[in-house]
Amino acid sequence: QVQLQESGPGLVKPSQTLSLTCTVSGGSITTSYYAWSWIRQPPGKGLEWMGVIRYDGSTGYSPSLKSRTSISRDTSKNQFSLQLSSVTPEDTAVYYCARRTVVDGLPAGVYDYWGQGTQVTVSS
Repeated sequence: QVQLQESGPGLVKPSQTLSLTCTVSGGSITTSYYAWSWIRQPPGKGLEWMGVIRYDGSTGYSPSLKSRTSISRDTSKNQFSLQLSSVTPEDTAVYYCARRTVVDGLPAGVYDYWGQGTQVTVSS
């Protein structure tokens, strides 16, 4: 059974960098052909895909967030991380990590495992 767990600060000041980590258990983040995404949900809004790091270490980002987003991984800890820079109150959301299958680098199938989500509030 694969489990994902988000961790990080729940409060970030405007203009700072938001950093979150997703710890994966029950499966390796380097196993073909899985991709590991960050997804967020602002209050009262729908889910927003932010970016992905695939089993081979390649990454992809939402065009609207690309300039502020970085996703990396630590294979020794079976973790992947999100950094979102220059945050504003509009970045307040519940942040999720999730797993999806990829084929030829493209998403295939649904997100089959999710973390429980972590609330991040951007406020001074």
